[in-house]
Amino acid sequence: MASPHLSIVIPAYNEATRIERTLERVLECVRDHGWDAEVLVVDDGSVDETATIVRRYMQASPELHLVQNPGNRGKGYSVRNGLLQATGEIVMFTDADLSAPMEEAERLFAAIEAGADVAIGSRWLDRSRQTLHQPLYRRFFGRCFNRLTRAVMGLPYADTQCGFKAFRRAAAQVIFRLQRVERWGFDPEILFIARKLGFKIAEVPVSWGHDERSKISYLKDGSRMLQDMATIRSNSLMGRYDAAIAELADTSRMTTPVTSGVSAPVKPGVPLRDNGELTTAS
Repeated sequence: MASPHLSIVIPAYNEATRIERTLERVLECVRDHGWDAEVLVVDDGSVDETATIVRRYMQASPELHLVQNPGNRGKGYSVRNGLLQATGEIVMFTDADLSAPMEEAERLFAAIEAGADVAIGSRWLDRSRQTLHQPLYRRFFGRCFNRLTRAVMGLPYADTQCGFKAFRRAAAQVIFRLQRVERWGFDPEILFIARKLGFKIAEVPVSWGHDERSKISYLKDGSRMLQDMATIRSNSLMGRYDAAIAELADTSRMTTPVTSGVSAPVKPGVPLRDNGELTTAS
């Protein structure tokens, strides 16, 4: 069977109350736009009916698949697991709340088709596209965190945390095999790695509406993300990313060069065997 052109990854943890609506909107968008796509929901050890609901939808939707993590590992792990198992030429992930409407993915795809290796959605490049604003305290903490991230990580982007990003598959196979952060702080790390590898990154303004059911706690998760940033900088200063890049280039039989001199796999990569189970409709 030929690989799809697009892969859409949706990380999900205890999303039983909204996963049905999410699947309906995503699958409808795929069909309305005529996308040649697969949809992978990555269940991060949910203890509710999330996986059961996804399996039910799979019966009528052959493009839908379920990936199950070995327990609750975090959003970063879930995105990594899904994107490494994705087979599309363009792969992306979106949050389960669809704060950025699925239709906005066409803006990311256009940036990839125009030459970018990575396209990241931004809530802040064009604020007029925000349909439902965050409460003031969340905006304050979010902006502070983003400015700190830009300063510490050297990332020149208005929005590093938006859960709406797309990649050329070859780029994703390299970036996510180097990722080490498994929870909320993974976004700055993958952008840091992409820049280190010399991939072209495009920041794209997207429509976005705040969901009051957001699971991020700026006090608890914010402190963890700060720790993650310190870990990323430490890993970089100690040469761990350089060592991992050299090891990956040595063992993956890479043949397509990128700017950094590292190469990207040209054939579908084999997902890491301990990264969970891919379930397809029977």
